[in-house]
Amino acid sequence: MTLPTSIPESPAVEMQDIVLRFPGVLANDHVSFTLNKGEIHALLGENGAGKSSLMNVLTGLYKPQSGTIRVNSKKVVFNSPKDAILSGIGMIHQHFMLVPNQSVTENILIGLDEPRFTLNLKKYDEKVRELAAQFGLNIDPTAKIWQLSVGEQQRVEILKILYRGANILVLDEPTAVLAPQEADELILTLRGMAAQGKSIVFISHKLNEVRAVADRLTILRKGKTTAEGVPLEGLTKEKLASLMVGREVLFNLKKCDQEAGDTVLMLEDVSAMNNKDLPALKNVSLCLKEGEILGIAGVAGNGQSELVEVITGMRTCTGRIWMGGKNIANKTPQFSIEQGLAHIPEDRVGVGTAPNLSITKNVIMKNFEHEPISHRWRLDYTAANNQAKKLREQYDIQSPSVETQARKLSGGNLQKLILARELSSQPRLVVAMQPTRGLDVGAIEGVQQLLLNQREQGCAILLVSEDLDELMDLSDRIAVMYEGEIVGIVNPKVTDINTIGLMMTGMARRGTACDDGVFPPEAGQADADAGAQTGETDEAAQADAETATPEPPAPPEEEIEPAMPAEEAEYLPPETEKERILRKVRGPDWNKGGRP
Repeated sequence: MTLPTSIPESPAVEMQDIVLRFPGVLANDHVSFTLNKGEIHALLGENGAGKSSLMNVLTGLYKPQSGTIRVNSKKVVFNSPKDAILSGIGMIHQHFMLVPNQSVTENILIGLDEPRFTLNLKKYDEKVRELAAQFGLNIDPTAKIWQLSVGEQQRVEILKILYRGANILVLDEPTAVLAPQEADELILTLRGMAAQGKSIVFISHKLNEVRAVADRLTILRKGKTTAEGVPLEGLTKEKLASLMVGREVLFNLKKCDQEAGDTVLMLEDVSAMNNKDLPALKNVSLCLKEGEILGIAGVAGNGQSELVEVITGMRTCTGRIWMGGKNIANKTPQFSIEQGLAHIPEDRVGVGTAPNLSITKNVIMKNFEHEPISHRWRLDYTAANNQAKKLREQYDIQSPSVETQARKLSGGNLQKLILARELSSQPRLVVAMQPTRGLDVGAIEGVQQLLLNQREQGCAILLVSEDLDELMDLSDRIAVMYEGEIVGIVNPKVTDINTIGLMMTGMARRGTACDDGVFPPEAGQADADAGAQTGETDEAAQADAETATPEPPAPPEEEIEPAMPAEEAEYLPPETEKERILRKVRGPDWNKGGRP
């Protein structure tokens, strides 16, 4: 007697031999990708490897030159994203597409044919509430978007796709702007959705999260597949990184132990408004010393951008910002640069570079008025090109020549160009805002090591990042921001990542004293004296001199208490499924001192 055999279930998505070309670029070179039903499939690769291009083909944004796509075994051709949505495919982008002053339900209904004439919000609120409960996405349908945290806004984006009937979801860097606890909750949500039959493509550069959430992975390198449908079991972080970049990646950064030197930057009661004329910074006081990296942690939108802008002279403020004995608050960016400040901005294209200009012209932006680039009124293009070639080689900027336009560089090489320009000026202070965001592991390793090299040379570095692992690895101290305030300054060597996550969401506070730094009493007088020497009256400098702050006593070093006494930890109940996943994401020491 022959026993019946079970027929294997057909894949949710099959992409075979996809070829996608742009002028001068082969984005996808005969790439194949298979997504099974009810699985989470990680898609990895360097910047420019072709991941986004492949997913844009799947979601109807691009049409490939050749290759086939099958959804639930049916061959499809997508001419627009609407065609993909009708086939049950939706994409959740890294940057949310929500209307802040509308409710959750109103955002979910935007663009739908129903309702057509009248809107019964109570009826649709209930539908959204039921859908959210089905997938464990706790959200208030009546809440306005501006009232929600970043993690809650991401749930709204997911609900928008699910409400449209999507069974196949593509998530692009979904944890990039989330606090650790929010990222952990998202991973739990995704596992729950997969258990209910949803198929998920997970694009991320955070290898620990990939190992925790994904069932299988596909890796692209330079438009080609280097690993297809490989199970995650047994793959180490180092092995994943080498598959992505084609070489060994060292995750042990060379960070030497060293004593911090003199104070380079001091903020005293700095406050500022945002672009909506609402308070963004509230009486912020900080100090930063030579040979030290001070990390700034916080969920996006809690004042980090405004903090960087007031320091670099791009936003007005109240209070005082001392650098080199001078008050640089409300001065021009050029004034700060002359004091030895270098700026690595968050926006590489709009602020960090001139995209349509060559590498050479981008490199000389800060020193084109000085020798050897400039001789009185004339630019020496030979000297400029020689300097650009030297920096291109030193910082390993991959480009055909120094005449290549900046916009033609990949994200990693564009960031190297900015670093080459800023760090070659031998700055006293580097303000780095999201220096590795969106970069692959190989480029991240290079950027982080460059920052550590600057630290070793005595440079002071203010590092603003939403990647807590990066802050923990690089920083000597971490200041946590919440709603425009510094809610605590901690030592990463003795503080666990979950404590910082609680501070980022306003649920915990620590001491905010400025260690043993002192406000320079001579700074205001120095400004006044400089004005007297030039014969000019500087009212601001005179005011600074009159209100110079005396040296405060060094505050005692604060002890951080464990979450639970050690003697109580042994009586904890068995580990839950949620805690097992959190341990997998954060490592074996994910919750030192006791479970929540």
